[in-house]
Amino acid sequence: MNIVLATLNAKYIHTNLAIRYLKAYAQPDFNPVLAEYTIKDPTFNIVSDLYRKSPDILGFSCYIWNIEETIKVIQMVKKVSPHTKIVLGGPEVSYDVHVWLKRLKEDVDCIIMGEGEHSFKQLLHYYHGQIPLSEVPGIAFLKEDKVEIHQAAQKVDLREMPSPYRFEEDLPHLSKRIAYIETSRGCPFNCQFCLSSIEVGVRYFNREKIKEDIRYLMNNGVRTIKFVDRTFNISRSYAMEMFQFLIDEHQEGVVFQFEITADIMRPEVIQFLNDNAPKGLFRFEIGVQSTNDLTNDLVKRRQNFSKLTRTVTMVKEGGKIDQHLDLIAGLPEEDYHSFRQTFNDVFALRPEELQLGFLKLLRGTGLRLQAKQYGYDYVDVAPYEIVANNVLSFDDMLRIKQTEDILEKYWNDHRIDYTIDYLVSSVFETPFDFFQEFGTYWDNQGWSRIGHQLEDLFLRLIAFLEQRGNVNMNIIVSLLQLDYLKAQRFQPRKPWWKNQLPEIKSKDILKEIRLHPEMAGSAFAQFNVGEKELYKHTLLLPFYIDLDLLNNNNEVKECNGYLMTYFRKDGAPYFAFIREEQMAYS
Repeated sequence: MNIVLATLNAKYIHTNLAIRYLKAYAQPDFNPVLAEYTIKDPTFNIVSDLYRKSPDILGFSCYIWNIEETIKVIQMVKKVSPHTKIVLGGPEVSYDVHVWLKRLKEDVDCIIMGEGEHSFKQLLHYYHGQIPLSEVPGIAFLKEDKVEIHQAAQKVDLREMPSPYRFEEDLPHLSKRIAYIETSRGCPFNCQFCLSSIEVGVRYFNREKIKEDIRYLMNNGVRTIKFVDRTFNISRSYAMEMFQFLIDEHQEGVVFQFEITADIMRPEVIQFLNDNAPKGLFRFEIGVQSTNDLTNDLVKRRQNFSKLTRTVTMVKEGGKIDQHLDLIAGLPEEDYHSFRQTFNDVFALRPEELQLGFLKLLRGTGLRLQAKQYGYDYVDVAPYEIVANNVLSFDDMLRIKQTEDILEKYWNDHRIDYTIDYLVSSVFETPFDFFQEFGTYWDNQGWSRIGHQLEDLFLRLIAFLEQRGNVNMNIIVSLLQLDYLKAQRFQPRKPWWKNQLPEIKSKDILKEIRLHPEMAGSAFAQFNVGEKELYKHTLLLPFYIDLDLLNNNNEVKECNGYLMTYFRKDGAPYFAFIREEQMAYS
């Protein structure tokens, strides 16, 4: 029998760990073929490729992001290859199996519920006529139009699990994709919006095998390794051992990502990382979700925000590790004003990335079961995102979505950091107000329906602030120019700004700098820039901020002068502020 394990990933760079565990566990008795696609691939192309593999048994790994596309594929597969046994597994189909089997009764032969390695292997033994169906645990199927459910399989011993990383067919792709590492299963917490809360307790894989797998992945070109443990640092000793191993044996250019629970991380652990981890080696993902105590209590989420703040602040001050913080809009009893406070609490930490998500009522979670209690209205098709609840109207949701759009464009990409920092601290009452007001303006202009170039981000922000009024546009434009130029490696040919210096005045200033290079700072004087290079690679602009004060104290103070940008051949552009009073001719 030909056995194929398939899935539709969200992106090509992703890899599906689940089907690799199934393949590794099924060996040596069976040798399934792996088949990965993306949700953007045309259904016909996927089906054609699967058809050429002539599967007798075809398994799909199902999630909220791929279930609807997967259904289209399996329905077409059944039409062109009706003899193929189709098996579904994964978190999206492990719950409400009655619903899935009735909906897909013509297309799906069996659903595996929960942890699937042992159940899938036993199912293969059944399909090969080696055991009766009654000996296959953890499955659901239709029998005479009635749903049959078998008792859950016993948990596998993770310490004895075979490696899912050693397949020869994966070798050509390792350097182009993210590798996912699982060192434990389960979660100690009971958050009612998360499927991880359903499995009680935490089980660990064999540490030495994990280390060997990481060595193997690095030696074969993997550049990003993401740990998928729900709480990587639940065991301090385990986390410290793994951190030390990764610091000692990492290879240049490899990045490791972790989901950590920040409020339980001890200061001495952070200090160890600040002292020993190479910059850029680690990246932390931290789920904050809400800072509203009542909301956290209702979803059974224990969180000490002051300790979380201590962790995030220490990590940020260490300058070694980027942090990605998550928020969820729409949790119980978190209305618009409460979420505004949550957003401002977390943005005050200035994480490198802040993701604003919206509550999804996942099958199997406590909040889905409590939907009526909190007045949830949600889309009953994956990903089951809410549209309103008893304290948050659809209009509120739209305004928060507008906030999310601007947050992604203007903060998480870090193209306009100087300007954003000034706006949220000196112009708008709170950070949330800036992102939300600008988001509404962006939507009203119809820009959400059209694309944008890089310069559009600057011009549209200027347009928003000009119509709003009560803003010093000289300061804003100066900050925007600085933000734009800091990311350039060459002098821009078609700048977006209008405040150009007259050519004669620019030449006069450059002449002064050539004669007195210390005007542009001692570092610039040491460059020994020749006349031709200076004129060719230097840009001068009117500038209305004391750049030295901004760089040294992060203070924005209005001051008339000129921004000099020297585009070095071997590095980032060099900036200097030339004050009016420095000019000999003025």
